[in-house]
Amino acid sequence: MSDYLLVERTPTVREFCDLRVRVGLSAKTTEAAAVGLPNTLYAVVLEHEGVAIGMGRVIGDGGTAFQVTDIAVLPEHQKRGLGKRIVEALVGWLRANAPRSAYISLIADGPAKDLYAQYGFKPVEQHGSIGMYIWIT
Repeated sequence: MSDYLLVERTPTVREFCDLRVRVGLSAKTTEAAAVGLPNTLYAVVLEHEGVAIGMGRVIGDGGTAFQVTDIAVLPEHQKRGLGKRIVEALVGWLRANAPRSAYISLIADGPAKDLYAQYGFKPVEQHGSIGMYIWIT
């Protein structure tokens, strides 16, 4: 996977909006992305040949609550362990930076719950969606 570079940075508004749509996540307006992205606590962008093909972010209050969000890898680059690289980076940052007792949550779409379970997230079923969490101990 040497042709993929994981960069610690927040995606640009354009990258963020484009990746979300191309992987089938809900679309976000450029206005919403422009307001929200600067509030990112930690993010990574996966690049291939200088182009963003994946991303993941951590958002929250920086102390009591964090959410893993916007995990995306373009379909033509999936099934190569790239999503795992993104999640490993985000969880690693959380383990190093989130205070003890912090609550970490995410919403898992479909089979993605199996990936997140590998990192200690547990299901919390509500309204047809599966929320998952870990406690930093």
